[in-house]
Amino acid sequence: MTRAYVIGESMRVGSSLTNLKATLVSVDRHSVSNAAPNQPTVWTVVTFETSLEPGELAARFSKILDDRPALWYTHFRAGEELFVVFPGRVFRYPVGDKAGKTRAQEYARSIGVPGRQVDWDEG
Repeated sequence: MTRAYVIGESMRVGSSLTNLKATLVSVDRHSVSNAAPNQPTVWTVVTFETSLEPGELAARFSKILDDRPALWYTHFRAGEELFVVFPGRVFRYPVGDKAGKTRAQEYARSIGVPGRQVDWDEG
């Protein structure tokens, strides 16, 4: 099982995640102090576990993440691999691979994700 999350506000209007073979873990609302100017300051985080193949999950996320007006991403760990998913783009690298993480962080910054939001946990 892979544990993943999606921020509800990060989903493109009209999109949906279906047939995930998932178990809901939690739904949480958080005030966010590092929101970009074009992001809401309260986020809804939906965490779930799924038996879906991690590459397929990443592909599905890449199709539903909104890229306007804010830039969003999500990330999750599957075994010893980390997936960092942006609208239309997936980075996949071994946990602890500094070069892989750097490539994903550079891409995030290049598309306008604020620097304060690109230091994800690999745990």
